[in-house]
Amino acid sequence: MRDDPLPLNPSSAMKTIAIIGASANQEKFGNKAVRAYMQQGWTVYPVNPKEAEIEGLKTFKSARELPAGVDEASIYLPPNLVPGVLQELASKGIRKVWLNPGTESDAAIERAEELGIEAVVACSIVGVGVNPHEM
Repeated sequence: MRDDPLPLNPSSAMKTIAIIGASANQEKFGNKAVRAYMQQGWTVYPVNPKEAEIEGLKTFKSARELPAGVDEASIYLPPNLVPGVLQELASKGIRKVWLNPGTESDAAIERAEELGIEAVVACSIVGVGVNPHEM
């Protein structure tokens, strides 16, 4: 029997996320995701090979550079790049990814299954409880 209360929202137990394809442009969903997760108290690791900083956070050039212990990843990349990134995320021990609208493909979903990664095909911003159109 557990003495500690279970969280009402199971996702609230996970507090670290990598935003793959994070953007410095506040109009883009890759930036809105960074801000949404930060607003909800998550530790956010933006990944973008061209930016040094996004929303005051140091960026990582690739998923290979992420620290150990990241719980989830939210992907904002063209579908053809996703299967390769999934391999990098799996090598870092990440077992849950959000394939946001426009990133998903049959190949990505199949690759996630092969790697033992739970692939959620949905908007991660909505998933964390924020309306992206109000940001």
